[in-house]
Amino acid sequence: MNLDREILIARQVAGIIANYVCFLEGADEESLNPDVAVKMMEFLGAELDELDKGFLRHLVDAFPVVAERYDGEARELVRDIPYGFYLEETLAADDPLRLAELEAMRDARG
Repeated sequence: MNLDREILIARQVAGIIANYVCFLEGADEESLNPDVAVKMMEFLGAELDELDKGFLRHLVDAFPVVAERYDGEARELVRDIPYGFYLEETLAADDPLRLAELEAMRDARG
């Protein structure tokens, strides 16, 4: 697949994931059982961990672009999807130095 097409597809998938995450995070207890929402997020995280690493890199890079479609808290939520799902750590699984760097960044962020 050509690189431009893969990036376009990653942005489309990031948009789908962003809508999914925003819905789950924004749903109240009356419209969605919180336990179900947590299970759905865990399922999404597991699926993301299984993606091809090359595609996952494009997907992670797509979230800041997709976030611009949203306002306020939703924008920050979408921008933080890679952080929330530990996607950079998934990409760095075979690189102990990068993992240590990411851990230090998480510690600094609080």
